[in-house]
Order: sequence, then structure tokens, then C-alpha cells
Amino acid sequence: MDFEAFFKSELGGLHEEGRYRVFADLERQQGQFPRATRYTEAGSHDVTVWCSNDYLGMGQNPSVIAAMKEAIDHCGAGAGGTRNISGTNHYHVLLEQELADLHGKESALIFTSGYISNWATLGTLGQKIPGLIIFSDALNHASMIEGIRYGRCEKVIWKHNDLKDLEAKLAAADPKAPKLIAFESVYSMDGDIAPIKEICDLADRFGAMTYLDEVHAVGMYGPRGGGVAEREGLMDRLTIIEGTLGKAFGVMGGYIAASNALCDFIRSFASGFIFTTALPPSLAAGAIASIRHLKSSQLERFAHQERVRRLRSMLDASGIPHMPNPSHIVPVMVGDAAKCKWISDILLDNFNIYVQPINYPTVPKKTERLRITPTPLHSDADLEHLVGALHQLWSRCALARAVA
Repeated sequence: MDFEAFFKSELGGLHEEGRYRVFADLERQQGQFPRATRYTEAGSHDVTVWCSNDYLGMGQNPSVIAAMKEAIDHCGAGAGGTRNISGTNHYHVLLEQELADLHGKESALIFTSGYISNWATLGTLGQKIPGLIIFSDALNHASMIEGIRYGRCEKVIWKHNDLKDLEAKLAAADPKAPKLIAFESVYSMDGDIAPIKEICDLADRFGAMTYLDEVHAVGMYGPRGGGVAEREGLMDRLTIIEGTLGKAFGVMGGYIAASNALCDFIRSFASGFIFTTALPPSLAAGAIASIRHLKSSQLERFAHQERVRRLRSMLDASGIPHMPNPSHIVPVMVGDAAKCKWISDILLDNFNIYVQPINYPTVPKKTERLRITPTPLHSDADLEHLVGALHQLWSRCALARAVA
């Protein structure tokens, strides 16, 4: 087989469909977020970032940066290895205590990313609990899907946020089989939110565990940033809450929060935890500072919600179609892969606006979009520049306007 020809042919198909991903060469500017420096063959210039998952700008927060610098001065750069051999640092212990407290759980366990925490936890539960059936929402993240696949247990996919379908599939399953319902709070592409209470009600009725992915909600919702489950007073009803340190908390890593026994079980059996080098102490220290700050400060959340409301209002006034949802994610709907990429390229090249196109397979074909994530640090001028640029490009692409 001509492997090189195969690789090039497959990549050519992505180019033809307008789905080939090009990474922008960006350098975030400390203290200037959402500004970044873009590097090209023609030189460098400033751009405004509109698609960062650093939702609250905590990656630029002075207390977070100071904590990371202090940890490097105390501990050096790396963790020294896996936590089982040589990598458990006191900062790891403190971080897990903060996370357990944040979610009202007995314990927490940190991983190198949210992807790994989902994959390792769901996969380990699937492998180790005899006869387990995992009921997975149809729009769950790839990391959850991969984890369930790795677990090699029985899986049942239920229609997205459809309580009747979930109930019917739970009722049809073996009543004696152990069950786990896996779902997200905020779904990152459409921005909709799961009916957590009603899912917990079904879990209680059918004796199922619950696994809630809150990666796009932690830091963002609830009086202390514990997520949608905290906002709705439901954290105690969830068996496992999974989250990330790489979005609203502004650093890197993933975690689960649950009972002592469950976290110890995953710590003891999950290969994705056992054989992975631990987070550097500086990242753990930064996460601790970020979590502590957002536990006590509502300012960032309130400012963020105001920016989201203002952007939606401005898009409505310009007739730019965006998917309505109750979250902070603003999907501007294009509906064509080639046009979506073209708009993204022109925004970057001509307007110094960076927002990546979201195409298939991340979203279904004909639902291609620009996934915009305002932050508290985007100014009124930034909003006006973005909406003005979209207004121009919508006309140039002959795309349909939203009807007020």
C-alpha cells in the first residue's frame, strides 16, 4: 500500500469539503486578553480572540499567575513522574481538597485533562462493574463516547435531553443490571442545558448511578462556581461530577468528584490515571488559586453574563442568526462548511478577529457555525467590531438573515 498517497488523498477530501483545519499561530498577551499576537509569513499583528474556552479570562488573573510562579520557585517545573511512583505533590493534594469542597463531595481525583478524566473513569467503570449498562446521551462529548467504548460494557444511547426516551430505555433494560446514566450539563456546540433534576429522578427510580460532565459549566454557574448542578441545588444527587481546569478556571487538567470509595476505585484501577505523568505542581497551584477566587467572587460571572446578553442583542439587531440557548455559548449559524471556513478566514485576515469554524464531524452537516464565546474582558468596541464584520460578510455571502 502507498501510505503517503493514502494520507494525501484523505487530506485532499477534507480540503474539497472545506473541512480542513488550519491552526492559527497565536501568542496570548499576558494582561491584554482577549488580545493575541498572530504570526504569519508576512509578519505579526494583533488579533482579538472570540472562541477561547478561557471563559472568564482566569488564565490572565494575577493571583493565578502569581501562584504558578511561586510553585515553580518552590518545586521546579515538572511533577517528577506518575503519582503512583514519584509524582504526588502536596499541591495535588490541596487541589483535590478544593475540588471536593467545590462540589460537596467526599473526595476528588485529578487527571491531565478533561478528556482523560472522562475516558479513564467511564472506561474503568465499564470494565470493572460486572454487567454494567451505561445510558449515554446522544450528544455526549467524544471523550465520554471513547471511554464507554473502552469499557466494553453494554451501552444504550438515548435521544438528546429526551426524558421520555431515557425512561423507556431504562424500563426496557434488565432490572437487575447495574446502570449508569452519563450526560453533560452544558453541551458545548448548541449551548443547551440538560434537565438534571429529572434525570436524577429517573436514576433514583431505576437504581442508576449518575455521571455529569460539567466541563463547560464549572466556574461559570452557581454561587461558588460549582456548575449548573450547584446552581440548581442538585450536587448531592449526582454520583460523579466531572470537570475541567482548562476552561473557566484558566489552566489545565481534568477531575472527578465523588465518594471516597469511588475516587479510590478509579485511582486504583484506571490505567489512564496510573500510567500518566502527573500535572506539574505549577498548574495545580494555579488551579487552586483560580478555584478559590471564583468560590468567593461573583464579579466575573456577572460581567460575563452581561457580555453574552449584549452580544445576543446586537446580533439580533443585525439579523445575524444565532442558536437560542440558556448558556454562555453563542453559536452563529452559517449552515455551509465552505462558507463557514471562508467567513472565519476573512474575519482573521481582514478584520483581525479570530473565531474558528465548527464543521462536521463536530456538528452535523448543514449546521456549520461560528462558536463565539464572549468573555468579561471583551469591550463594547470589541462587540461592535465583531458584529459589524459579521454584518458585512453575511451580505457578501448572501446568507439568510434572522427575522426579528
